[in-house]
Amino acid sequence: MSEPIADANQAGGAVADPVRHRVLAPGWSALIMVMTGAAVLFSIYQLFNIGSMVGWVILDLAYLDMMVALLLPIVFLVFPMRAADKDRRHPPVYDMVLFFGTFVLGCFLAWIAVPSVEGGWEYFAPDYARILGFVLWALMIEAVRRTGGLALTIIVLLFSFYPPIADSMPGPLRGAQQSLWEVSQYYLFSSEAIFGIPMRAFGKLVIGFVIFGVALQHTGAGRFFIDLAFALLGNVRGGGAKVAIFSSGLLGSMSGSVITNVLTTGRLTIPAMRRTGFGRETSAAVEACASTGGVLMPPVMGATAFVMASFLSVPYIEIAVAAVIPSLLYYLGLFLQIDAYAARRNLKGLPREELPKIGAVFREGWHYLFALGLLIYLLLYLKQEALAPYYATAVLLITNQIFGKRLGWADLKQFLFETGQVLAELVAILGAIGLIIGALSVTGLVGSIATDLVLLAGGNIYALLLMGAATSFILGMGMTVTAAYVFLAIVLAPSLVSSGLDPMAVHMFILYWGMLSFITPPVALGAFAAATISGATPMQAGFTAMRLGSIIYFIPFFFVLEPALILNGAPIQILVVLVSALAGVLLIASSTQGYLVGYGSFGDGAMAMVVRTIVFFGGLLFAFPGSEDLGIGHWDAVMAGAVLAAVGLGIGLLFRKRVAA
Repeated sequence: MSEPIADANQAGGAVADPVRHRVLAPGWSALIMVMTGAAVLFSIYQLFNIGSMVGWVILDLAYLDMMVALLLPIVFLVFPMRAADKDRRHPPVYDMVLFFGTFVLGCFLAWIAVPSVEGGWEYFAPDYARILGFVLWALMIEAVRRTGGLALTIIVLLFSFYPPIADSMPGPLRGAQQSLWEVSQYYLFSSEAIFGIPMRAFGKLVIGFVIFGVALQHTGAGRFFIDLAFALLGNVRGGGAKVAIFSSGLLGSMSGSVITNVLTTGRLTIPAMRRTGFGRETSAAVEACASTGGVLMPPVMGATAFVMASFLSVPYIEIAVAAVIPSLLYYLGLFLQIDAYAARRNLKGLPREELPKIGAVFREGWHYLFALGLLIYLLLYLKQEALAPYYATAVLLITNQIFGKRLGWADLKQFLFETGQVLAELVAILGAIGLIIGALSVTGLVGSIATDLVLLAGGNIYALLLMGAATSFILGMGMTVTAAYVFLAIVLAPSLVSSGLDPMAVHMFILYWGMLSFITPPVALGAFAAATISGATPMQAGFTAMRLGSIIYFIPFFFVLEPALILNGAPIQILVVLVSALAGVLLIASSTQGYLVGYGSFGDGAMAMVVRTIVFFGGLLFAFPGSEDLGIGHWDAVMAGAVLAAVGLGIGLLFRKRVAA
């Protein structure tokens, strides 16, 4: 398999977006590397509590101010104001002004952090500080426009200017009116605004895992995991697609980015799928679904999981543990669909002689597993989620220099530069989301919205869940997943929790439905990105991805109604609901592709569609955890699902015998 493996060598590094990122002259690139390095060292100083050792402890607010000073200015260099500026190696004057102005502002805010906290400046700031609030407000709006897109910018603008007209809004949207002069100080100094939960999660958790993810890509871990997947699964039926599931799941869980995952692993897996008989749309859909699921897969997941940990005030490892069964159910469903697709079309795997040997793969990349194992150990057993990625990154870089393909000075510079790009983008988006949080907080709208939503749903938990799913999906189309999650964690989650649902399950429900926009038309960004590699029609790739990833549309409802599926329950309860969920996923996946292992093809034509539909609903009942409100117990649902599936499969057998006769 020489050609795809060669592509994997190029996929080892992070993929830059040639449309959004400006290619800078060496001097400007060097400046970004210096600022990124300073931000990383500053985070190490703060998180490892070095200040207490040397006698200079930095206030958390001052630390976050310095993160803004060092990282937010990078946005104005890397992300051009206009598309026409993308090819300018030297930033225009206005970008340089924004760059240096943001840096000076951030440093000054860090300087005045202590008096601002002691003096309660979120409510009683001096006039000059309020003016600085307006300046940072404007800078955040422009930064999120460049990084998060127009839709998110419009939402941030609408909410950030909401407080002055809050008392004039109708019914559920009415809040306590606040003037812009009062709002500016709140946005700047409150712990519920720009420097609120999202930014604190970034400074204390996200930054380390971003560094670790970029380090994995640059040291060649991407190539290792893809080679490992080919060695294990490349020669089985549908091997190219199963490799995509395995490798994209691993890499996606560490990169935290659907699009980056598609563009790295997809350059290798999509050609392999095409060689073994998969269509263009199916190849793109498989990669899009696999990459989307990776962001929901422990141990690392994406940045949103760390923000969730901050919202719930729980250790990050609890989020990762809760995500284990849902993510495995998703990947099992995807794997079974691919296997059924390949079996029904008699698609073979790649020739064994073209695939890498598993022994050789391990000899070349075992040290990547060591770094990943260390990370998991530090997370699971030592509960050091803030420090774990720094230790793991250090071990990864050291072992790679000893046992792997050594990084040269040019590689290290590129590693720093791309780390700066990712961190700067996150600071811009999370800071802008803070404006939304601040607007809802200062007007008191958070509590009233939760109450109004419960009243609107008439106290019906299913109506609330459907409203939540639809809202999460719609916001996910126009916002980043993190932005959509934070907004709904404030607005929607309290109403769901107050209805008696498990808080962890509610927040994961919102996260899952926000992710669905990556594989669901009309947006389906993950599928569209994969379509550019496979040559498929983007919209057709999106609809194919929607069918392949169908199980993910139901999993959030299962675990929000039965917390045992997020490992919150007695062991026997967890085992029972897991077994029934596995059986349900098998039936659902088989029905969508028309093939069941040990049963064979469901056939073609109208009667086959009837059989597939019956089996599909039988699978849903198998996986349904039951509901007291609906008067359906878990075992009632399982029995009904078993009967329905048996009836469907029986009809299929009779139809098949009649056709054969």
